Amino acid sequence: MRRLSLIAASIALALPVAFAGAQSPAAGTDVTAPSAPEVGAIAPDFTAPWADASGARATPVRLADLRGKVVVLAFYPLDRSSGCTAELHKFRDEYTKIFGPGAGEDVVVLPISVDSLESHASWAKDDGFPFALVSDRDQTVAKLYGSTMPGRPYDSRTVFVIDKEGKITYRNLKFGALVEKAYADLATEVAKAKGATGAGL
Repeated sequence: MRRLSLIAASIALALPVAFAGAQSPAAGTDVTAPSAPEVGAIAPDFTAPWADASGARATPVRLADLRGKVVVLAFYPLDRSSGCTAELHKFRDEYTKIFGPGAGEDVVVLPISVDSLESHASWAKDDGFPFALVSDRDQTVAKLYGSTMPGRPYDSRTVFVIDKEGKITYRNLKFGALVEKAYADLATEVAKAKGATGAGL
């Protein structure tokens, strides 16, 4: 009888510890996915390294420094993957059609992924991109914009248009790399952010 009492006491002492462990998430576990900023909100500022066909740029890009320009943030999973290649080739091939005649000056296109500066520079050179690619290795920027994929170390395919005052005027949280309407909608929203009339496509 005494032995049974000791066993019961041991179980009683162990149960609170077991339940406490089950109810508490592991240290460092992110239990909530970051949410994307809403249309009408001021775009979260960030500073990040970037690279173009010539290599890594000496000065990181800072969103706040681009006030007065329309900025298109395009998060994508990985350099040279099929969907991302289709998307960035579309941006390249229809650069002024989608982003307007001020593309590169009045409109700054910033594709962003977790890839390294070396990968970005190589891809930009091989494929002749007229824009620089932002390297967000630890997804700091992607988290600000709710553009991460739960359980995967890649960015989701999202697009944001930011106007000259730094306000988000458009977002597409499931941008279709192979969907023509996605590019037509983007062109329309870029034109609106520039204060122009009519769509670019």
